[in-house]
Amino acid sequence: MAAEPGQAASSAQNPPPSLEQLQDLLLESPGFDEFLLELSVFSAAKLAAPEPMLCAISVERDGRPVTVASSSEAAKRMDEKQYGFDDGPCLTALRENRRVLVEDLEESERWRRYAGAVGHGAASVLAVPIDAGPDASAALNCYAMSTDLFDEAAIASVESYAHSLSRILRLALRVHRVALHPERLHGALQSRAVVDAALSLVMAQTRSSRDEAAGILHDMALSSKQQLKRIAADILNGAKLPERAGHGDETHG
Repeated sequence: MAAEPGQAASSAQNPPPSLEQLQDLLLESPGFDEFLLELSVFSAAKLAAPEPMLCAISVERDGRPVTVASSSEAAKRMDEKQYGFDDGPCLTALRENRRVLVEDLEESERWRRYAGAVGHGAASVLAVPIDAGPDASAALNCYAMSTDLFDEAAIASVESYAHSLSRILRLALRVHRVALHPERLHGALQSRAVVDAALSLVMAQTRSSRDEAAGILHDMALSSKQQLKRIAADILNGAKLPERAGHGDETHG
């Protein structure tokens, strides 16, 4: 399927993060849950597309799969439906170390049972393996509400992003080995809703893209040495944005 001009442009405007950016994300996070929350915000921004794409990162270690980061509660639920069946696109991607593209979930014979379980939660799925080291398997899972989002440009963008995540995810799993438990992620998922609301507010106030809004929040967190969820809550409570954030459209000469 050929790439639409708008989609190709979107991929070009959202290059994969550098290792230094991801290392900063890990080093500045006070704990594993906070790192995962920031990683999910970063992922959603970097994989921004002309229409919404829900993203999640699943990890399987010691035979136990778990969604360690998600851009929304819906993405997490669609991951976890697969865990109940012990089968699905994301589990196949991480276990067989191969890309799995389901162009039309409703018409797929292979994933008919899974499609029935998620209902209208997604129309198409793309799962790409992430090299998480010898002791774990991982995948980046993307869900779309239409059947035409995953063109060649979008697939290349997701695969490139999954590759860029490999080293930092391996490091995070090594450093925070004992922290990989679903119950420990509950607080991070609650914070996710606060961060999403703050991102929307920053986008409206600054007329910026989601990528730019996520950058503003991340910069504010770094400069104030506060957690991202605290910065997001402050913004929702009326905190003033940095002066330069309100003039992003005037800096391009």
